[in-house]
Amino acid sequence: MRLLNWTPRGYVATPAGESISEHIERIAAEAATVERIVAGRDARLDGKVTVTCIESVANNILAPCFARLHQDYPGVVIELLPTDRHLSLARREADISIHHMRPKQQEIVVGRIGSIAFGLYASPDYLERFGTPNFTDGCVGHRVIALLDQFCDLPQMQWLAELTTKARVVFETGSYESRLHSLLAGDGIAYLPRFHGDVVPGLTRIDETPTLAPVVDLWLAVHQDSRNVRCIRAIINAIADAVSGRLEGPA
Repeated sequence: MRLLNWTPRGYVATPAGESISEHIERIAAEAATVERIVAGRDARLDGKVTVTCIESVANNILAPCFARLHQDYPGVVIELLPTDRHLSLARREADISIHHMRPKQQEIVVGRIGSIAFGLYASPDYLERFGTPNFTDGCVGHRVIALLDQFCDLPQMQWLAELTTKARVVFETGSYESRLHSLLAGDGIAYLPRFHGDVVPGLTRIDETPTLAPVVDLWLAVHQDSRNVRCIRAIINAIADAVSGRLEGPA
């Protein structure tokens, strides 16, 4: 019996395939559970660990943290992925997730490891050309560097939109690095996490905004069967130490 058909969009389940998909998913979940349980008894400090993390934290905190970790654990290979696509901890698509949205998957252990405060920034060159933004008139005549529309529900994006109702959005991107370099080039104003924006040469934080900048929690998640795997536990501890040195720590 044919279970899959090949189409220009890839494989598509036939009605027969659809009828057994629920059973196949259960088999895959059980196989993944067996793998996690066995891995939990693995005492080696080597192997690959996949970490998914928001880009600002991944670039500026985790990458240097992992370089230090490799001095003690050279056998550990870390795969660092952005959070722009959904990765399931339950299906072992990632081992550790770090995000400002708390995961709601089952069998996942979640802990708050810090919080991120945001600020509004521009380059000195931009402020010289366009002046200091006037928030009472919605920043008329100013230019905004924003995220893509799919991120409009983020508290920091809503805060930026409320401050700049009369400004013109000139650049939209899902890339943190692109947004940062656009800021440095003087293309507009944008928000950044203060742990990074306050230390980047060539940027000025615009204070005295009429509303306080948002602060969002940062969550670390791991599957309950994986958290005691020795190399995963070592990476979790290293991440917690690195974050506590740059961000507000756990409450």
